[in-house]
Amino acid sequence: MNSQTERLTLTGGAGVIEALRDPAQLVDGQSPKGVAIIAHPHPLFAGTMDNKVVQTLARAFVQCGYTAVRFNFRGVGASAGEYDAGKGELQDLLAVIRQVAPEGPIALAGFSFGAFVTSHALAALWDEGRVAKAVLVGTAASRFEVAPVPAAAHDSTLVIHGEADDTVELSSVMDWARPQILPVTVIPQVGHFFHGQLPLLKSLVVRHLKSQ
Repeated sequence: MNSQTERLTLTGGAGVIEALRDPAQLVDGQSPKGVAIIAHPHPLFAGTMDNKVVQTLARAFVQCGYTAVRFNFRGVGASAGEYDAGKGELQDLLAVIRQVAPEGPIALAGFSFGAFVTSHALAALWDEGRVAKAVLVGTAASRFEVAPVPAAAHDSTLVIHGEADDTVELSSVMDWARPQILPVTVIPQVGHFFHGQLPLLKSLVVRHLKSQ
């Protein structure tokens, strides 16, 4: 968090959703490019909106002119409800979008379990024409049924994975990506949580967000 971070209390299917909003970094009277909604890792394994990878994603979006919104899935922090294996969490994500970005461009991002949930949001929302960018990091393809990325969304989607990820093996992500001919950016010698390589992760995301 920084001094401009705003705490939000939103509403989802299970009740209160706790969220944080970081304003976009703007220069010369620019308007924000949109709102980025970022989903955190597995709720039952200490995943929260304060996860370092999630915060790194938020900083990348803020630097590139997006307002960044992180939130706690149901049952995490001050968010009401209980873990729902992805179904309820997808509804949480969609509820957050309806409240913080009812119109205009959005970006979607997630880490690990959050990337799995984000993949389903991307599939559900892509045809509306509002999703400008998507970022999936450490996608939990070995543990959950990750949705295919719509073919038209491939150029707008960045998939990043660590070569040495022992939580979600790279091979499972490749098995998911291969039938789609979906590129995967692999960071050599990096594990699931990108220890020591968060600046590199951020730079890759910034490069993707700045690309046309």
